[in-house]
Amino acid sequence: MNATATLWWDKDTGSLRYIDQTLLPVKYAVVECRSIERLARAIKRLEIRGAPALGVAGAYGVALAAQVSTKKNLKTFLSDVHRDAEILRLTRPTAINLGWGIDRVLGKIAYADDISSARTIALEEAETIAREDTACCHAIGEYGADLLPEICTVLTHCNAGSLACSSWGTALGVIRSAIDNGKEINVYACETRPLLQGARLTAWELARDGIEVTVITDSTAAYLMRKNIVDAVLVGADRITRDVVFNKIGTYMHAVCARYHKIPFYVAAPLSTFDTEKREQDVIIEERGREEVTKIGNLCIVPDAARVKNYAFDATPMDLVTAIVTERGVLHPPVDIDSILSLKSIK
Repeated sequence: MNATATLWWDKDTGSLRYIDQTLLPVKYAVVECRSIERLARAIKRLEIRGAPALGVAGAYGVALAAQVSTKKNLKTFLSDVHRDAEILRLTRPTAINLGWGIDRVLGKIAYADDISSARTIALEEAETIAREDTACCHAIGEYGADLLPEICTVLTHCNAGSLACSSWGTALGVIRSAIDNGKEINVYACETRPLLQGARLTAWELARDGIEVTVITDSTAAYLMRKNIVDAVLVGADRITRDVVFNKIGTYMHAVCARYHKIPFYVAAPLSTFDTEKREQDVIIEERGREEVTKIGNLCIVPDAARVKNYAFDATPMDLVTAIVTERGVLHPPVDIDSILSLKSIK
C-alpha cells in the first residue's frame, strides 16, 4: 500500500514543494514555496499541518532560509537564518515537532566552516529528517498493528495520516500496516470541526487507498461506542508532556467516552512529539480565528453578536490513555519519562 508524499525538496528549482491541504478534497494542488514568508503563511493557514509534517517543514524551512540568504559573512548569514527560523517557530505554539525540526538543523549548521557548507549541511539534515520520519511512521504502523484485532472497527479523529507526516502516517499508518498484514479494518472518521480535517483529509486519504471509511459528526462518536460498534479509538498527537497528550480539539471527549465504554484509546506518535520538560500548565493552547467557526465557505452560520471560542487543541490526561505507540515500541501509562529519554537517545 502506498501513501502520497506530503512535502519534499525540489532540487531542480531549489524550493520546497507541498500539497496544499486547505484545497482537499475538492482540488489536489502542489505549491512551490521559495520564501520563509510564504512558508510561514502556509503553516499558519494549515496548508501544511500535522505534528510530524511540521517537524519536516521546520527542517526544510531552515534549509530554505539558508538557500535564500544573501549575506556574504558567515556570522551575519547564520543570524539571518536564525531570524527566519524564529518566524517559523512562532507560527504554531502548541505542536512541539516544528521547533524540534528547526533546532535540529540549526544545531547542525552551527559548526559549518563557511556559507556554502552550511547550505549543504542544512539541506542534507532536512532530507535526513524527512527520510527518518517516513521510516518512523512505518515502524509505528507495525507496532500499532499488533494492538488491533483481526477484524476491527477503528474510530479516529482529525488527520494523522500521510498528509500529517512526510508520508504513511501515524494513526493512519497503524491502519495501513494492519491492512498490509492481512487484518480487516473499517474506519469511522470524525469530521473534526471546525476545519473538518477528518471529513476532508482522513476520508480523502483512506478512500484513495481503497480503505473502507465512514465519516461521522463528532457528536456521533459516543453513540457508536454505546452501540458496541467501535473496537478501538486511535489518534495522533501534537505534543505529549509528562501528564497529558495534546491533540486536536475533541480528542479528550473521545477519550472520556472510550474509558466509560471500556474501549482502548491508543495514541500513535513519534518520540519527537514527547516534551519531557513540560507539563500541561506550561504549554500554550493555540486559539484560532473566529471565522473558522462562524462560516462554512461563504455562508455565515453564527450571529455577529455571538462570541466564539476556537481552541485548536485539547489535553487528554494520561490515565485515559491505554497505550502510546512509538517507533521504538508501545508505552503503557504510567509513562516513565526516564525511559523515554533513553529511547530518544538511541540512534
